[in-house]
Amino acid sequence: MTPTETGTYTAKLTDGPLEGTTVRTAFTAGGNPLARLEIPQGREKTYLYVLGGSGLEFDGESGAGDRPSAVGYRFLRAAVAE
Repeated sequence: MTPTETGTYTAKLTDGPLEGTTVRTAFTAGGNPLARLEIPQGREKTYLYVLGGSGLEFDGESGAGDRPSAVGYRFLRAAVAE
């Protein structure tokens, strides 16, 4: 399935270096939020965020059924390219 078929949601980064940032991302092919997000910062650094920040938010008007419109993610670590 393509992102258009599965839909998108807002990932809210609740702590770490990108605290307060939101990112629009697609659900998995199964319709679930991604378990982890890898967010590149420049060419040498990537921040890893994992599901479990502030929880799930639902927008009754989105028509997404039981899928959330926003999901919280917590900072896990930064990876630097060698």
